[in-house]
Amino acid sequence: MYDLNGKVAIITGGASGMGRAASLLFAQSGANVVVADLNDTDGEEVAKLASESGNKAVFQHTDVSIEAEIEALIARATDTFGRLDIMFNNAGIGGAIGPLEDVSVEAWDRTQAVCLRGVFLGMKHAAAPMRAAGGGSMISTSSIGGLEGATGLFSYSAAKAAVAHLTRCAALEFARDSIRVNCIAPGGISTPILFGIAGSNTAEVESGLERLQPYPHIGQPKDIANAALFLASDAAAFITGHTLVVDGGATAGPRTAAPKAGRKRRSRFAGPSFEGSGKKVD
Repeated sequence: MYDLNGKVAIITGGASGMGRAASLLFAQSGANVVVADLNDTDGEEVAKLASESGNKAVFQHTDVSIEAEIEALIARATDTFGRLDIMFNNAGIGGAIGPLEDVSVEAWDRTQAVCLRGVFLGMKHAAAPMRAAGGGSMISTSSIGGLEGATGLFSYSAAKAAVAHLTRCAALEFARDSIRVNCIAPGGISTPILFGIAGSNTAEVESGLERLQPYPHIGQPKDIANAALFLASDAAAFITGHTLVVDGGATAGPRTAAPKAGRKRRSRFAGPSFEGSGKKVD
């Protein structure tokens, strides 16, 4: 769909969910990929599957909250492939869950370290090799939880809101270097991180996802991977500082506002109150 031939991409959180889907899709679209994750077993498997598409992929064990490990990750990409064009800061955790008054400082900080500091570090250390390559695309995973108020995921939502704003600031910082900086705000997506937050089995979680937004589709990792592929490609060459919402209409309004499929509604016109209302319009 979009051509990444000759590009080199790093994808954090690449061992599962949206990162796994993006790793495979980017490789299929012509990129060489560095899959980064704490999950060695699944990360190695994703790199192997990505390589089977005809492009080389390698795995790098990475804790995105540790600066030295991000530096090592960037070095692995440039040492192996000679350049860096795409940095997808996707790694995340649900983190601290529950009432705000019960959230410990340690749980708050750990959530922020992965979901926000990891994005900052990815941007910080990807900039130099992208500048050397003549430009590039930084993409980060935010969330609709960072765009709307919600309870129970305070540290996560705050971090995701910060990711969206950091994206705008970094877009200004790196614009003259031809480095585009964007983020994706997923809605409910059927991924392992969501199963961990919901504490339910896959069928129960996906049943809830289907009711989350007006569009009749359960959000899948490939939906986010497709959005990331677009932002990584030259098709998005004039897009920077943008938060791309991919949520099946969840933030457009309540699901109840969408008419039921196949339902025929009567057309009316509501005029001045003294004339009455609800007159049929021919």
